[in-house]
Amino acid sequence: MSQRHRHFGENFETKPRGRRKRAGIGRWIGRLFLLGVFLLILPYLLILLYRIEIVRPWSTLMAYGLVTGQGVERTWVPFEDVAPVLVQSVMMSEDGQFCAHDGIDWEALNKVIDGALEGESTRGASTIPMQTAKNLFLWPGRSFVRKALEVPLAMASDYIWPKQRMMEIYLNIAEWAPGVYGIEAAAQHHFGVSAANLNASQSALLAVSLPNPHQRNAGSPGDGLRRLAGNIEGRARQSGAYITCLYG
Repeated sequence: MSQRHRHFGENFETKPRGRRKRAGIGRWIGRLFLLGVFLLILPYLLILLYRIEIVRPWSTLMAYGLVTGQGVERTWVPFEDVAPVLVQSVMMSEDGQFCAHDGIDWEALNKVIDGALEGESTRGASTIPMQTAKNLFLWPGRSFVRKALEVPLAMASDYIWPKQRMMEIYLNIAEWAPGVYGIEAAAQHHFGVSAANLNASQSALLAVSLPNPHQRNAGSPGDGLRRLAGNIEGRARQSGAYITCLYG
């Protein structure tokens, strides 16, 4: 066979292989794109599902603890079986405008953004819907990507769920001690009582432990934690005007 014919045959065989390789890469890119779209849509479908009161959601941290064998302690308790003073304490500690906003406290969030842009150290402006969205669908830690995903999820869940349902889910998926999730398990773990029988002091201690339950032990508080709890206990007693969406 001539040199010319050999080159022609080689080119003829190489070009289809190259096209097949590019087509295979294109298919994988398409599949990854569809997977990404599905993962973005899935939380919104779950928000609709979680509107049903008999559904008892798990958080991403709970799922991680179960998969990795770290252990998960959780007993679901309906909203009406939680001591009102605990709900008041959590609201006044975590999200005093819970009944007034649409899932986002825009004024507080704007202050945090302005402070961050100016290089200031600021506390978070996460509402209870934002924390619920993060716990259910996202990951811990701070990042602009997570916050960008968190905001629309919080607004969607606040729009679809009644406020009582939002609070019920939040109280039942929050971590209150390492591996201890939900207010019923927390009440039993820290104080040996049910969520329905928590008193004002116990409720305030649990509320102020929420930002960092791995370091703040509601059942064995230090002086600093007791001072924070005392402040929240006083605010809870005066919270009547703030909780009308839950006990109106």
